[in-house]
Amino acid sequence: MPFWGGKAASSSATTQTLGNSYQNQRRGQVLDGSGAESAARRAGGASVSSIARSLIPHRRRLRLDPPTKLFFPYEPGKQVRSAVRIKNTSKSHVAFKFQTTAPKSCFMRPPGGILAPGESIIATVFKFVEHPENNERPMEQKSKVKFKIVSLKVKGPIEYVPELFDEQKDQVAVEQILRVVFLDADRPSPQMEKLKRQLAEAEAALEARKKPPEDVGPRIIGEGLVIDEWKERRERYLAKQQIEGLDSV
Repeated sequence: MPFWGGKAASSSATTQTLGNSYQNQRRGQVLDGSGAESAARRAGGASVSSIARSLIPHRRRLRLDPPTKLFFPYEPGKQVRSAVRIKNTSKSHVAFKFQTTAPKSCFMRPPGGILAPGESIIATVFKFVEHPENNERPMEQKSKVKFKIVSLKVKGPIEYVPELFDEQKDQVAVEQILRVVFLDADRPSPQMEKLKRQLAEAEAALEARKKPPEDVGPRIIGEGLVIDEWKERRERYLAKQQIEGLDSV
């Protein structure tokens, strides 16, 4: 075999050996890198999962109507009203509470409460409408005031107190942030008609709660025996007077 042929073969073998060594070294680096990455992933798995859980939106307990806005008639210098229907769509009792960015010029009736499963209520929101400044149009004011409704799952029909939300802050969920939208009071619109119906229903419910309980009539005992309590008391009093008269004689 010529000398140059043997030299070329030797050079080729050397090059192949160096190439294999380099590939093995790179493969080891890749494996080592993946191992380090896996270790880091395992170490930070718990914190990442907790962050992921916090970012997952919670299942809503309440359904609002309107869902994202509070419509007010635009009447500068007056106190106007809006309404929102709140319904408990969960299988447990839920406490809710209003919050607002303008507590001095807005208030809610009721400001909070507890709803049984499937129960609904129409809340009335009062707001004072200020006069526009610098020729500001009403539509430019819709994002200045916002309302937030938060909810809290409670055990059974308990009495509502605002402190419930302070005692269980980690369980409080934000249901919705409602922004204010002004409507032309003199211009008919579907939103204005719906607002009037909800306000009328809220007023009717409020008047019904104010009325004293109706008299259920005479008390029924046994099978058809009707006893008038006032008549019974009068008869006992007269009998007592007669007995005292006889004793005196």
